[in-house]
Amino acid sequence: MNPVKVGLLGLGTVGCGTVSVLARNGDEIARRAGRGITITRAAARDLSRPRGCDTGGIALTDDAMAVVDDPQVEVVVELIGGDTLARELVLRAIDNGKHVVTANKALIAKHGNELFARAREKGVMVAFEAAVAGGIPVIKALREGLAGNRIEWLAGIINGTGNFILTEMRDKGRDFADVLAEAQQLGYAEADPTFDVEGIDAAHKLTILAAIAFGIPLRFEHVYTEGISRITREDVAYAGELGYRIKHLGVARLTPAGVELRVHPTLIPERRLIANVDGVMNAVLIKGDAVGPTLYYGAGAGAEATASAVVADLVDVVRALTSDPENRVPHLAFQHDALADLPILPIEETRSACYLRLRAEDRPGVLAEITRILGEQEISIEAVIQKEPPDSGTPATVILLTQRVVERAMNTAIARIEALPSISGSVTRIRVETLKD
Repeated sequence: MNPVKVGLLGLGTVGCGTVSVLARNGDEIARRAGRGITITRAAARDLSRPRGCDTGGIALTDDAMAVVDDPQVEVVVELIGGDTLARELVLRAIDNGKHVVTANKALIAKHGNELFARAREKGVMVAFEAAVAGGIPVIKALREGLAGNRIEWLAGIINGTGNFILTEMRDKGRDFADVLAEAQQLGYAEADPTFDVEGIDAAHKLTILAAIAFGIPLRFEHVYTEGISRITREDVAYAGELGYRIKHLGVARLTPAGVELRVHPTLIPERRLIANVDGVMNAVLIKGDAVGPTLYYGAGAGAEATASAVVADLVDVVRALTSDPENRVPHLAFQHDALADLPILPIEETRSACYLRLRAEDRPGVLAEITRILGEQEISIEAVIQKEPPDSGTPATVILLTQRVVERAMNTAIARIEALPSISGSVTRIRVETLKD
């Protein structure tokens, strides 16, 4: 049987990784897929630029649309990123009757509902394992391996840049800005790091995971997103004193009232496995009603790690080329007409425990005022740390750990505490997740 001909859009890090993996493991991949897989055409913006892979035998062009329109190309692999030109190219490929493999999380999170609907009309597949957590096969696990479960919640460290920064802050007592600069020098963070450190990248990935977990449409615009730029080394140290570690976590939880979708810095008990995922590594913890918690860990980025997921999707597509489109694994795990448009809860209606750091006058009665306000909002205190002020007459640092509470009540309590004359500045709030129920 003739090899399946693939058109590749993008010859950057992941594109070259894909070329290399297919070349090195071609025989093994053909054994798994039942047919060979060959990249015959590839598009790159600058053809004069040196490549990190052998492109011999691949027809190169700077016209991506020419690859998409090539009648001999059966599968298009989109690795150019962004959600404008990529959307146009993917829609054109689908309209041309070609299957698509993509590593583009922004494209899927923002336009996946449209792309999947068009793909169903045309009887083709859109595969996107590499869009979440790089080489970790978490989408396949969630969509297929856990298909017998009702997913209750999931939580993920799904951005390696943020995890690297928080790890360095904890291990070496460094400031955020200092570690961010190093992450940029090492290539972990872009010159404009907003997508990583403010949680937008993680929100794209959480959108995809939640849709597959709960059988809901992709709802990126409803994800609450908070970054790590305001985390201080003092917060990291105080969390450690309390037995916690701070991670930039994406959390999706199914509740009777709707679905929680949130990305924010989070204290996690240090005994949890996911709290010990360090550096640029990723991990996703998924709680199913039958299997309980399962953890998926590995490289969240990198040339061959991500290429591993791209090639796995190519194998799936090749296996399914002759199958009835109606009997393929659905894009979002549930049949398209069975998706439930559940409400996404605003952050004010979610529930979590909280870490509070504040600066208060060092005199009798101040802590009583604070606890009275918390009590009136029915917020119970789990632990208290009070640090002696460095000098007489300067404010003392107080750390409070609360039990779980509705966010709206906590917002009210924080506003009232900040209004006290004995409190200096604003209250720092970091949410806490025990990840055990």
